[in-house]
Amino acid sequence: MLIDLHTHTHPGSWDSYLNPDELVERSKQAGLDAIVLSEHDWAWDPEEVKALAKRHNFTVIPAMEINTEDGHMLVYGMHKYVFGMHRAHELMGHVREVDGVMVAAHPYRRHHPWQWDKPQEWEDALIRAEENEGFQLIVAMEVLNGRGKQNENQMAAAIADRMHFHGTAGTDSHATTDIGKCATYFERDVRNERDLITELRAGRFWPLDLIGGGVGPDPRYLALPDDVHAVWRDIDEARAAYLAKAAARLGR
Repeated sequence: MLIDLHTHTHPGSWDSYLNPDELVERSKQAGLDAIVLSEHDWAWDPEEVKALAKRHNFTVIPAMEINTEDGHMLVYGMHKYVFGMHRAHELMGHVREVDGVMVAAHPYRRHHPWQWDKPQEWEDALIRAEENEGFQLIVAMEVLNGRGKQNENQMAAAIADRMHFHGTAGTDSHATTDIGKCATYFERDVRNERDLITELRAGRFWPLDLIGGGVGPDPRYLALPDDVHAVWRDIDEARAAYLAKAAARLGR
């Protein structure tokens, strides 16, 4: 099952150009099975999410991206923002109350080499990441961000490898051009928020590059299960079917 774990819409996220209906339809066209709405420091009303999902016959799950002193955290299971959650340990207290989980978003932003071409700078960045207290509270790390550069995502994968975290993928969509670049492949079906939390804890998932046709930003860090090979074929078929319908409507 392919899920985009990191998306933003307007007006929930001030910097997004996407409306929710457009995001859902474009995600369906890209061959995804579900998306997660993770607005900046703001929570969707669960009933509105259910209505959006029903309107499009598509799985939509609410979440939040919280800006903390230790970096951005994707929070699954919470439905409201509470003052003080900018402190990761305080945020984790609220997350535990609802039996939720956290995933570190684009960890390379605060932990990257000052000079990318120097191995020692990479090592120093990894050491700094290991000292990040917020990373002690997460269940996984986003190693493939759709808006990140290749070297940035490789840095995220290196951090996850050093700290023994499973890696997720999310487009971090703010515009239509972001949709469908990557997604997280789950071994088991995820139909709702509780399913998602269970699978994130279990680590039964892999980050997939849906454009380049690879796993994660660097195969050295992540193992590819046999059944994932069929995923790209299914995506190609879904996209081909959509393009054929579009061409027919245009009379081509």
